[in-house]
Amino acid sequence: MRPMRLDMAGFTVFREETTVDFTDADFFALVGPTGSGKSTVLDAICFALYGTVPRWGGTRGLANALAPSATEARVRLVFESAGDRYVATRVVRRDGRGTVKTANAGLQLMPPGFDVTKLDTGLSPEDLGEVVAGTPAEMEQAVLDAVGLPYEQFTSCVVLPQGQFADFLHAKPATRQQILVNLLGLGIYEEVQKKATERAGQAEAKLEAVDKVLGGLADVDEESLAAASERVDRMRELAGAVEAAVPELERVRATAREQAAALAALDAELTVLARVRPPDGIAQLARAVSDARAAADEAAAAVGLAEEREEKVRGELAAAGDESALRLQLKAHGDRERLTGEAAAVRAAVDAAQAEHDAAAGALATARAEAERAETELEAAFRAHEEAKATDQAVALRAHLVDGGPCPVCEQPVPRVPAVPKGSAVARALAAGKAARAASETAKRVVQERDTAARELDRVLLRARAEHDQLQARLAELDAQLAGAATPEALRASLAEQARLRRALDEAAGAVRAGRDAARRARGALDGAQERLRRAWRDFDTVRDGLARFGPPAADRDDVAGAWTALAAWAAEQAGRRRADRAGLAAAVEAAEAAAGEVAQRIGALFEAAGLPAPQDPQRDAAVAVERAEAELRRLEERRAQAAELHEQRAGHEREARVARALAGHLRANNFERWLLAEALDLLVDGASRILRELSGGQYDLVHDKGEFFVVDHHDAGLRRGVRTLSGGETFQASLALALALSEQLAGMSTSAASLESIVLDEGFGTLDAATLDTVAATLENLAARGDRMVGVVTHVPALAERIPVRFEVRKDARTARVERTGL
Repeated sequence: MRPMRLDMAGFTVFREETTVDFTDADFFALVGPTGSGKSTVLDAICFALYGTVPRWGGTRGLANALAPSATEARVRLVFESAGDRYVATRVVRRDGRGTVKTANAGLQLMPPGFDVTKLDTGLSPEDLGEVVAGTPAEMEQAVLDAVGLPYEQFTSCVVLPQGQFADFLHAKPATRQQILVNLLGLGIYEEVQKKATERAGQAEAKLEAVDKVLGGLADVDEESLAAASERVDRMRELAGAVEAAVPELERVRATAREQAAALAALDAELTVLARVRPPDGIAQLARAVSDARAAADEAAAAVGLAEEREEKVRGELAAAGDESALRLQLKAHGDRERLTGEAAAVRAAVDAAQAEHDAAAGALATARAEAERAETELEAAFRAHEEAKATDQAVALRAHLVDGGPCPVCEQPVPRVPAVPKGSAVARALAAGKAARAASETAKRVVQERDTAARELDRVLLRARAEHDQLQARLAELDAQLAGAATPEALRASLAEQARLRRALDEAAGAVRAGRDAARRARGALDGAQERLRRAWRDFDTVRDGLARFGPPAADRDDVAGAWTALAAWAAEQAGRRRADRAGLAAAVEAAEAAAGEVAQRIGALFEAAGLPAPQDPQRDAAVAVERAEAELRRLEERRAQAAELHEQRAGHEREARVARALAGHLRANNFERWLLAEALDLLVDGASRILRELSGGQYDLVHDKGEFFVVDHHDAGLRRGVRTLSGGETFQASLALALALSEQLAGMSTSAASLESIVLDEGFGTLDAATLDTVAATLENLAARGDRMVGVVTHVPALAERIPVRFEVRKDARTARVERTGL
């Protein structure tokens, strides 16, 4: 994998749109102060391909892709791999709830010759070629197919980020072996083994299927073929015999059909002639028409007389005057008589009310006088009581004492209160006061009751007088209305005459309606009779037209009954003639049908002799029998040819299954893959040891034993040490040597798409001394000088950066980071 161009916008520190063009940068350095964003460029490459970055700790750190306060981050990487050019794009967004998700991810295969420098910098989703993946789920497999490495191995062999530079050096043997398997494409041999096993299973399945089919073809032998050929000859002989007999059968059947048709035609003629009969009641039809016409004329005349009578009575009624006016005058006379009686009754009621009112007024005056007298007596009784109390104070006090209570005068308790002596003036005065008070209250109630009655009589008297006045006014109006009018007796006589004329008019109108109804019925009867006559003639014409081919006689159009009688007589004569000819024609039909039966029986015997059922259509059935016999013969011949072909196929499937099983058995042991891995590891360790010897000034060699890495320390009498015992600087030298060896050695040995076309190092060059740094720089220069690898380093060491021809300087301000190319 070789990066060509990287576009970023909103990605971590690169808030604004930023482009890094690697097109001709075979040997480059990313330089800049610590924290400026150098490693972020490598993060963007990893993120565009795999959707994550080593420093984020997996996909849970997706929010780290967004620049501070940004809601969207876009990354696009154009890269080459195994001769093809791809573009990988990823977009992440923060929604309204603050959740960060991948909004878009895709991988496109660009067309050959596409100029990368002409891409816009807006990161727009334009069509850049064939879509290989269009969703995040599809991206994982698509990138693996294009790059040839999963994420963990990509960050161990191509882009080596900070903190993971020594992963391959310290990896477990199984992990390191899997990396080499992917890099060398040795997984293809496992695939070959699987394919061989699958091919063997398929061949064995085909072999089993062929055996089943061959088992079904066991009945195909020479005897069955001979029997089928003999049946074909027998069916062909049957077809020839039937072909010769069918014309005779058709001839006698045609004769039988002709005779039967003639007999059927004769029977049809007899049926038609037998149906010719005069309709029932045809003789009375003409007389019914004449009677109906006379009745219609008589009804029309009666209607005329009734209409004349109606007009005469209507004129007399009009001359008798307006009935409504007469009735109004008569009603006015009745109203006057009624109102006169009512006025007299109301006058009497007024007089009675006046008398009752006067009596009530007198009673009220008497009650008021009685009330005044009772009030006077009550005042006198009150004064007598006061005088008695003054006269007999002791008796007055005794009335308020109780046994055992104190005396209000001496304030001593009174054991027993003496009785009031009889004949006390106070007692008499008290009794007289109570009687006077009762009489006064009774007198007041009588006054109130009589006052209420008097007021009610006033209202009654007023209403009676008002009603009398209204009746007098109405009588005056009626007198004015009846001035000069006729007497009630004259009015009643006029109304009785009008009633008589109206009854006469109703009777005349009823007679007109009855006459008109009778006329309509008579006319309807006439129309019905005429329609029946026309229908009788239509029926006659229909029957006669049906007999036109027989030549019926002419008809008298004035006498329908005579015409029907003449036609029926002629039809009976014609039917008698035809019945005389029928017996001979029926005998000819029987003879023809017997001859056809004999020929059909002879043909049926041919089919029976051939072992076939009785035919429905001899020629067709014989032809079908021939076709079936020939088809059976062809089927047996084809099955014999199929059996021969299947035997050949069986031999081929058996050979294929045997070879595939043998290949799968050889590859299942993994000996070949282990040998290739051992050879690759030997070459890798030899190359890394040579580079490490140069970097360490001849102190260390790198060796391996059973998948584990060791260093040989020549400054310590050739002591072999595990790589985990190396110091930080020594580990960096060994890891760099191994990484450079991977880039140099394994690309030429790989058989898969996982070609190491680039290597980018992001690890502690600042920890190296000047001599080692010079050795590292020279090693990288030699690797880049070969021209088949892109080599990149991330460093802030000026001495190393100055020896690299292409530099991408990363600067960062308060808003965003920027990348500027310097050098060549």
